[in-house]
Amino acid sequence: MNREEILKLCDHTVLRTDAPFSEIAANLELAMKYSCASMCLAPTHVYDAKQYVGDRLKICTVVGFPNGYNDTETKVFEAKRMIEQGADEIDVVINIGWAVNGRLELVEKELAAIRGATEGKLLKVIVETCKLPEETFRAVCRLVSRSGADFIKTSTGFAERGATVRDVEIMREECAPETQIKAAGGISCFEDAEAMIRAGAARLGTSRLVKLMEN
Repeated sequence: MNREEILKLCDHTVLRTDAPFSEIAANLELAMKYSCASMCLAPTHVYDAKQYVGDRLKICTVVGFPNGYNDTETKVFEAKRMIEQGADEIDVVINIGWAVNGRLELVEKELAAIRGATEGKLLKVIVETCKLPEETFRAVCRLVSRSGADFIKTSTGFAERGATVRDVEIMREECAPETQIKAAGGISCFEDAEAMIRAGAARLGTSRLVKLMEN
C-alpha cells in the first residue's frame, strides 16, 4: 500500500489533555487533506469539531477513557451525549478490572448496553491488550465480537504499551470475520502501519503518520 492508501485507514488522533482548539482545527484540516477515516479527539472538542467540518470528515471520540472503570450508566450517558454533540464514531474502553478478575459476564452486559446506546453509529471497543493475560485477552475478543461492536481496538495509547502485530493476529484469530480491528498506540511510521494492516487491522489510530507527510 502507498502512504495515501494507508492514511485513508487512519483515525488521525489528538487526545492530549492540553490541546487547544486551534491545534484541533489545524489537525482537522490535515485529516481532511489526507482523507483520513476520521479524526479522534477528546469529548470536550466534539461539538466544535463537528461544526467545523460538517459532513467533510467523520468525528470520533472516546468514552470511559482511558481507564475504563466508569460505571456502565456513566458510559452509556457519555456515549449518548457525544452522539448528540455530533460524534459519528465512539471508541469505548472496557472495564479492565472486570476482565482481569474473570467477571466477563459483566463486561459483556456492559457492552450490550453501550451497543444499544450507539445503534447506527460506529462502535469500537478498546480492550487495552497490554493489561490482559493471553487467555483473558482471547476470551474478551470473543465477547466483543458477540456484542455486535463494529471494531475491536487494541489500546488507548495511554498504557504501558500500544499495539503489537501479535495483538492484531490474536484478535483476527478469535473475532468473527465481520468484527474489524483497529490497531492503536505506538504506530510511529508507515512500516509499523503496514505490518498492522498485513496482520489484519482495518483501521489505525495514530497521531504521527499525517505529521510525517507534512515533514
